[in-house]
Amino acid sequence: MSGCCRVTIRTASPPTHVPSCGPAGASTCPSCWKFTDWWIQNGEQLTSTGHYAEAAAQLVLQGYLQRAVNGTGTIDREYAIGTGRVDLHLRWPYTTPDGVCHVQREGFEIKVWRTNRANPQPAALRQLDRYLDRLRLDTGVLAIFDQRSGAPSIDTRTGLSTINSPAGRTITLLTG
Repeated sequence: MSGCCRVTIRTASPPTHVPSCGPAGASTCPSCWKFTDWWIQNGEQLTSTGHYAEAAAQLVLQGYLQRAVNGTGTIDREYAIGTGRVDLHLRWPYTTPDGVCHVQREGFEIKVWRTNRANPQPAALRQLDRYLDRLRLDTGVLAIFDQRSGAPSIDTRTGLSTINSPAGRTITLLTG
């Protein structure tokens, strides 16, 4: 982030000049859309071995996102923000056309949905709301990797959508 004379923290959706790969409004995270394509092509390698830990899904997503911010941003894993931790906290700088430097930030919560377990989405959204409160962010990303036996095929279950959290935040839901 060197070279910027004035840095502000942006907590809402990125401005229109920040590269976005998905359809309008589908994601506040520029790299999420491309990840879904990558996951459809490569995710079977992780899921075909049977049971995997939540940390494995987190590391795969972190590794992919590291490529997206490589050289310009950072990814903090299990970012400490008070009494809880957000799984991933991304920060990357950008400069507006008028020369003002900003830092785009995203908080990610990552869950694995297992056989004979309840859908983790409701509890994860409450957890993500607490994290986003501490980070002072208006949006976030919830990634849920479906490891249930009998889950739809990876190309069917992988996608992006926008949902609202219990606190009314716009959340990008990444499913895989």
